[in-house]
Amino acid sequence: MAGAIIENLSGRKLGILIVFLMLCQVVCFLVGALIAPAPSSAMSVLGTKCIDKKYSKDKWYYPRGEKRCRSISSLDEPVVEQDNIEANDIIFAFQIPSPKDNFALDYSRWQQNLLSVMHLDIYYDDDAKFDPNAVMTIEARLGYRNKGDPDTKWTEYASSVEERTLDCYIEPRHMRAEYIYNCSSVPMFELGSLHHDFYLLNIRLPMDTAKESWGFIHQNGGFTKVWVSLKTIFFPTMVAIMAWFWRRISLLTRPPALLEYMLMVLGAALTFLNCPLEYLTLVYDCPWMTVVSDIRQGLFYASLLSFWLIFTGEHLMDDIERNRIRVYWRHLSAVLGGCLCLFIFDMCERGVQLRNPFYSIWVFINISSKRQSLPAMSSARRLHYEGIIYRFKVLMLATLLCAAMTVIGFILGQVSEGQWSWDDNIKLEYTSAFFTGVYGMWNIYTFALICLYAPSHKRWPKDQDTQSSTGEEIEFSRLATEPSEMSSITAFAKKTAAD
Repeated sequence: MAGAIIENLSGRKLGILIVFLMLCQVVCFLVGALIAPAPSSAMSVLGTKCIDKKYSKDKWYYPRGEKRCRSISSLDEPVVEQDNIEANDIIFAFQIPSPKDNFALDYSRWQQNLLSVMHLDIYYDDDAKFDPNAVMTIEARLGYRNKGDPDTKWTEYASSVEERTLDCYIEPRHMRAEYIYNCSSVPMFELGSLHHDFYLLNIRLPMDTAKESWGFIHQNGGFTKVWVSLKTIFFPTMVAIMAWFWRRISLLTRPPALLEYMLMVLGAALTFLNCPLEYLTLVYDCPWMTVVSDIRQGLFYASLLSFWLIFTGEHLMDDIERNRIRVYWRHLSAVLGGCLCLFIFDMCERGVQLRNPFYSIWVFINISSKRQSLPAMSSARRLHYEGIIYRFKVLMLATLLCAAMTVIGFILGQVSEGQWSWDDNIKLEYTSAFFTGVYGMWNIYTFALICLYAPSHKRWPKDQDTQSSTGEEIEFSRLATEPSEMSSITAFAKKTAAD
């Protein structure tokens, strides 16, 4: 009898494989913990108040370098009254990255992306009525410059007039001129590619603002190098294991089973996720890279959820005829519909959402009930199926662990966005180790599934004794003996359900 490799693998070989995969998992965690820095860094930049009574949209205002703008440090300076400076005459300039220890810094293309949030300090004024929830109109202009360019050469990257709703409040006892409104940070823009060395942001606001600071969050180049290195290793590995798996399938006389198709879909989605497209950003400006990354991760999540659903359904061990995709159309429609909604939300809100059901936990209950029929079997068959169930439970434990870590990884990714809000003091030094560990776990888990569920060329001998100790004959006619059979554990379960 021939089945999947997991059903014919000896305990010693299975133990060696588990130890090897666990070592690979530990290495992935250690790479993130010992080599990679934190995934992202935040930098707060205080805006320079450039003044110009003859403001021009074609003129750049920058605080450092030759021909820098005329600026003031406070709205209380005498020049404000002398020149009758109004809010529309003030341009807030942010030249990034800021120098450190009198050393000019520049962005690296390894840093991949840049997020920006704005924080306003607005003084309370008895003479001016301010709506704490007002809609603020922002005239923004973003430019860039590269090394070797003169200080005056700034090229426009994007410009827009945006509206943002403020969320400010002030306690009644603080409604005096020297107090400032407590305003929430306002997200502004996101760059999916840091292709240039320096960036300049010019902002005009239609109100008197005491101080405006911006937070710029970028991915660390060191983390990107480690992340892309892992992808470079995992990508050819998954391509090779998928080619090996499909070759073994093609040698059989039967068409591929549904579970085998789903393994190929899962492997293809993970291979697409592993493809190190980030190398393109080192040569080309790829502002769409963030969207592509979200799509790749979304496809993998959808494939993983669909695989878990079908994987569990194929091993429910009931008398329902399965191995057909239409049997799962309701469940898959729910998964795909949910993923589609999340994709639309992602395209609109730039967030990633995940709903990960632990549907596979019910398989343990079903297996335990089926195990009660084992004592009625002959010795050879009982030992064979006990070995299969043991291996299957080990695999289900890995499935639950993978599901739990995936959910935790998603939540951690969402929590890390709390850095956008400067009211939160979040320290995530362990994030790199967790992210690289979960990413490695996805590859190791898929690698193990493809290896263990590949068709085996081994056969186990038939047992001629088909009578139990009670003299009752056990019929196994539904357990096929040809290489074209389904998984033995599934066939056995379906037979016991029918009995």
